Amino acid sequence: MNIKKSILSCLLMLGFVSASAQEAEVKTEYVFNPHWYVQVQPLGAQYTLGEISFGDLTSYNVQAALGYQFDKVLGTRLAVNAWQSKGGSDYGPSGYYQWKWKYVAPTIDLTANLSNLFCGFNPKRAVNVSLYAGIGANIGFSNDEAADAQKTIKGIHKSLLDAQGHDMNAPLSLLWDGTKPRFVGQAGLMADFRLSDKVSLGLEVSANTLNDHYNSKPANNADWYFNALAGLKINLGETYSVREAKGCEPRIIEKVVEKIVEKPVYIDKIVEVEKKVEPLRRDVFFTINSTRIDPSETQKIVDIVNYLNANPAAKVTVTGYADKGTGNAQINARLGKNRAKVVADRLTKEYKIDPSRIITDSKGDTEQPFAENDKNRVSICIAE
Repeated sequence: MNIKKSILSCLLMLGFVSASAQEAEVKTEYVFNPHWYVQVQPLGAQYTLGEISFGDLTSYNVQAALGYQFDKVLGTRLAVNAWQSKGGSDYGPSGYYQWKWKYVAPTIDLTANLSNLFCGFNPKRAVNVSLYAGIGANIGFSNDEAADAQKTIKGIHKSLLDAQGHDMNAPLSLLWDGTKPRFVGQAGLMADFRLSDKVSLGLEVSANTLNDHYNSKPANNADWYFNALAGLKINLGETYSVREAKGCEPRIIEKVVEKIVEKPVYIDKIVEVEKKVEPLRRDVFFTINSTRIDPSETQKIVDIVNYLNANPAAKVTVTGYADKGTGNAQINARLGKNRAKVVADRLTKEYKIDPSRIITDSKGDTEQPFAENDKNRVSICIAE
């Protein structure tokens, strides 16, 4: 009988250790939040494809952009690239000529985050690499230097043909003046080096193609220029939220007490089941001046519904807040009230939770539960 009791004790101890280990297995999970961002790239260089040396066809350029990241992979942006392009050629007996002109090129791009696509979403990643492609317009102007080069060449030679039979009196037969908008297509690669949750250092290169008129020279093919840019990318609002996910469901621990009496042997098993229900808290965050529940926050409401369904006697208190750094007390009081109401309405209308089990409250900006200003745009839900 002593051997039997020893084996039983060992089994009970192993059960307790296993349950404790599984309950302690908790991991942090990052949830993507759709967000806007801006890019400021004051350091740029452009190379316009041509026949003369690379240095003679390289010029300074800049870019600014406003973008929106829909999900962890796909986004879009409006980019405006500008400054100047260069052209030139060696016309033999006429001499060596080069010219430059100014331009502004707005484009709409589709972006794809390759790091998140292939490696999963991680807002703490040091480097994110993205591809992008887009279309837009290149608006050229101030092409006076090309016109001057044309006049100079015409003044030197009355009649001169090159090896292809082109009249060297008009080497820039596609010469344009005034302001000329042209269709442009582009594709490129971006690399963002994380400095903080809000700011990253951005590098990008792109290839851009236009029609044959861009550099004023006939070539019977498309004209190209290539950009390299460096600057900062600044995220607007929260790009992610954090939640804790348990590796397994809590286990019910059963305490077994065995009583053994010799001759005759009676075995009484007393099972005591202890189940302690912990309160559940979920923070439903909102964007600035908004009472709309983002799709990324929906799972938090589902967690509350599951808790209420599993615990019929439980109730939930929904308290709305607004950040003190935005608006005024009157506006924030209304925002806090409406943020609590929209969560309560979702529970009752979509998930059929009895209204008597929901308590709503609003603190407006009179209380700030979080140290970070933007996180106070929230409805805090506590179910117990």
